[in-house]
Amino acid sequence: MDQLSSMDASFLHLETPETPMHVGSLMIFDLPEGYQGDYYEDVKEMLGKRLHLSALLNRKLAQMPFQLAEPVWTEDDDIELDYHVRTVTLRRPGTMAQLEQLVARLHASLLDRSRPLWEMYVIDGLENGQVAFYTKAHHSGVDGKAGVELAKVLYDVSPKMREVPPPRRKRASGQYQLGVTELLQAAANNAAQQYRKLAELLPTAAKALGTAATVMASQRSQKGERSLSLGLAPKTVFNDSITNQRSYSTMSLPLADIKVLGKRVGGTVNTIVMAMCSIALQRFLAERGLLPKEALIAMVPVSLRAEGDKAMNNQVSAVRVDLATDIDDLPTRFKAIHASSEAAKAVVRELKPVLGVDVPITGSPWLMTGLASLLGRSNLASRMPAAGNVLISNVPGPGQHLYMAGARMVHYFPVSIPYHGSALNITVHSYAGLLEFGLTACRRVLSQDESYEMIEHLRAALREIEALPSVEAEIVELQPAAQAKAPSATAASVTVIQTDEVPPAAANDKASRAS
Repeated sequence: MDQLSSMDASFLHLETPETPMHVGSLMIFDLPEGYQGDYYEDVKEMLGKRLHLSALLNRKLAQMPFQLAEPVWTEDDDIELDYHVRTVTLRRPGTMAQLEQLVARLHASLLDRSRPLWEMYVIDGLENGQVAFYTKAHHSGVDGKAGVELAKVLYDVSPKMREVPPPRRKRASGQYQLGVTELLQAAANNAAQQYRKLAELLPTAAKALGTAATVMASQRSQKGERSLSLGLAPKTVFNDSITNQRSYSTMSLPLADIKVLGKRVGGTVNTIVMAMCSIALQRFLAERGLLPKEALIAMVPVSLRAEGDKAMNNQVSAVRVDLATDIDDLPTRFKAIHASSEAAKAVVRELKPVLGVDVPITGSPWLMTGLASLLGRSNLASRMPAAGNVLISNVPGPGQHLYMAGARMVHYFPVSIPYHGSALNITVHSYAGLLEFGLTACRRVLSQDESYEMIEHLRAALREIEALPSVEAEIVELQPAAQAKAPSATAASVTVIQTDEVPPAAANDKASRAS
């Protein structure tokens, strides 16, 4: 029996029929050459042998009496595999667009809380002969990085499936539900442990807060410079209450090209992603006459997980990043986005010991559940001030190709969570040399066709960023004319970067949303 942290449990309490709180993935596989078997049965057999390797797959919820405290995870020793692992066949012709629309519908339905909180779908019928695999698991049990760890458990690094030790025989207790006394005792023990941890953390928290204050003070902008302190976000069409209907689209880019581009223009992969989203969102809203004068702000999840921590729980916070959509000059906008992103990450690094603290609150389940219902039914999301306009997440993933039941995974797209006030979620996931985009939105706010339109805006945005001048070239231009005439080491390196390392825009645009 393991009690959920306040962070984990919040994803349960904030869930409503309109806002399912599960994350997912859409994977595309190449079947082995000459394969004649039943891939669904192969996958189900493989999963059956490996369920015991991940706690996420064989635990379910037990609620506290009167919801006085957070629920607990209990082991489920009677998992119905045919319920959790399902198969779907696309109608002809079986295009990628049909697959994305199917995933949007599957992602809209709630998970059954009486069972372990996960489902998987083997999807065949694609016109190119590939097979898709869609998974969803409740966010209360897994965050983005924990999901990557789960992938390492389920998948192989070669076509040959590795042998895993069988599960040990379990001693059945003969009790289907935990008793009230056991649950209340677990809640009391957990609260006592958390308060003790809080007391032990006070010296560390004071030091972290002091250091963070110093970092924030050092980030104060000079007169005439753009402020790194962000106010409230302007209201947009994305800051509205949502329904459970979803739209979904994908895009894939070569990761190595994005890394080279980032170095050339003075940013990181994350800066490139933020700048692409900034340009795409600005263009989408401007074309409809809905672009606010103030700059859009992105809510960006950041991991609080320590290196080597493989726990299947949530260790995440969020920062706000200036998308600088009020700046027309792209080089200036790019620098503003990069500065805002780096400043936010610097503060989080110092506050990690404080942000990760679990504070038990008696009665929080019914309180948060009531507030979540009120937020959706009263349309407060469209009236309240907004902290951000869109969710943008960048999660590092496996660097090598993975295999499942002998098939080679060629794409690994994320599927995420929109919410009231944040109707669009743009999640980016790296995999085997690719940068995989997944746009998940409320269909009433961003229709399926508009989701594809946003993808095209992202492609166009990348081409605009590729046209930016090299930051090293700018340094050369600032040198005295006499020095500029002589080919220096810096100038030579610029020439190499511009001619050999940076591919043309057409070569970069290798997106994979094939029809």
